[in-house]
Amino acid sequence: MVRSGFMRAFGASLRRSIARSTSNRFKAFLAGIGVTALLQSSTAAALIVSSFAARGLITVMAAIAVMLGADVGTTLVAQVLSFDLSWLMPVMLITGFVINKSMDKGQLKNIGKALVGIGLVLLSLSLVKEASEPLKTSDTIRTVVEALAGEPVMAILISMILTWLAHSSLAMVLFFMTLVASGTISVPLGLVFVLGANIGGAIAPIVMTLRDNPEGRRVPLGNFMIKSIGVLFAFPFLTMTLPYLEMLDENPARQIVNFHTAFNLGLALLFIPFIGPLTRLSEKILPDRPQEEDKSLPRYLDDSAITTPPVALACAARETLRVSDIIQKMLRDTLEALRKNDTKLVKDISERDDIVDSLYDSIKNYLAHVSSEELDEEEGVRYMQILTFSTNLEHIGDIIDKSLMELASKKIRNQDSFSKEGFDDITFVHSRVMENLQLAQNVFMSEDIDMARKLLEEKSHVREHEKNASEKHFGRLRAGVAETIATSSLHLDILRDLRNVNSYLTAVAYPILEQAGELYSSRLKKKKTLPKTPEEGGSSIQS
Repeated sequence: MVRSGFMRAFGASLRRSIARSTSNRFKAFLAGIGVTALLQSSTAAALIVSSFAARGLITVMAAIAVMLGADVGTTLVAQVLSFDLSWLMPVMLITGFVINKSMDKGQLKNIGKALVGIGLVLLSLSLVKEASEPLKTSDTIRTVVEALAGEPVMAILISMILTWLAHSSLAMVLFFMTLVASGTISVPLGLVFVLGANIGGAIAPIVMTLRDNPEGRRVPLGNFMIKSIGVLFAFPFLTMTLPYLEMLDENPARQIVNFHTAFNLGLALLFIPFIGPLTRLSEKILPDRPQEEDKSLPRYLDDSAITTPPVALACAARETLRVSDIIQKMLRDTLEALRKNDTKLVKDISERDDIVDSLYDSIKNYLAHVSSEELDEEEGVRYMQILTFSTNLEHIGDIIDKSLMELASKKIRNQDSFSKEGFDDITFVHSRVMENLQLAQNVFMSEDIDMARKLLEEKSHVREHEKNASEKHFGRLRAGVAETIATSSLHLDILRDLRNVNSYLTAVAYPILEQAGELYSSRLKKKKTLPKTPEEGGSSIQS
């Protein structure tokens, strides 16, 4: 709740701050601290910077620097939560609930959600502390603890697994801190558990980015290597750190959290100067794939943005615009295929429809995940616009593939030719549809009302052009033009398909104009009401 609330309220700003703060490694380090202190999750920060690196928005070096800061940021949150803040728990719960329920939408509603989450974190810590009190007298727990104290490597592995399952090193460090505070486990064993939690927290981002390209996967890999090297160096000297931790604070729980902070701060100071060699090592482990881009895979659908609907919707809109660019080229090449009887081009256009279908499925599934997040009214409208436009583009792709390309293949098989006047008519209608496709793209991205009105007006213009072209075609039929007689059905079917394509394009204007109050609720004229007859209860008129 804390993470999703703050991501909804500040997610777009946080992502911009990360992207802008990577000009050098020190600024990137500070950005990582700030973002993770707010989100309370280094895993969330890892996914964001990995997605940026995968798309080339930031370098892998800068992303690893952000991760070093993110790891320190989570320890600062642990520092705050290690104090007795039980008095703050009801304040956070009540204040957050009131703010969240009193606001219909906007930043404050999401901040209220995050405050409720913080209250629940404080409540859970007190409940864990109370629940762990009886464990001190449990013979079974005492046996397990003594066994783990004698097998520190096994303790690290268990802590790693638990942290990976929890997907949060912060949660597990606070849990171990609570067990130490209740006396269930000793401070030395708690320190061992903290080391395991640091490695376990670095595993989750590696697993979650397995499908990314190498640039994106190098970021969590680099962070994992830093954590692992740090644990290998720190493990032999754990007992030597105890006197210093006791000097810093006699409270056993605070010693656990202080060690966690010191460990991650030490890693940051040690590795910031050596991020370059570390990046080159990650490049050797995960080299670039020397293969062509799979055009059927999405470029802009960022999974890490799903918890920030405004950003996620922008990603989906950008991917939809990419689909419209493919459709634009398919439609442009359709005229060439008809003009030149190019069999190879017909096949190529049909194959591009498979790419459109694949990308549409990706957009649809991505939007399904976004819709599971709480959308406000404006975001809900944009969600429907993207889904509708992408669906209509997929339908246009089907018209081009299953109808226009079938007609082109039929024309090639029969060696038919259009009359010059007939093909000029098709070319003219085609050019208007191409112009409307570009206008539809602009309307989709800008949501401009004037352009939406113009696009809708073009629907009737194209329908009129198609009607005129058909009438001229029938005139040539009556005149007995040989080419017109041979290609009559082809000609009319192509005009019909172009009109249908245009109808799908202009549909993007309707929700924009409807929301602006620019449309009538119905285009039908009201039915005239006839006067009732005397038998039906009407008044009789005597002459």
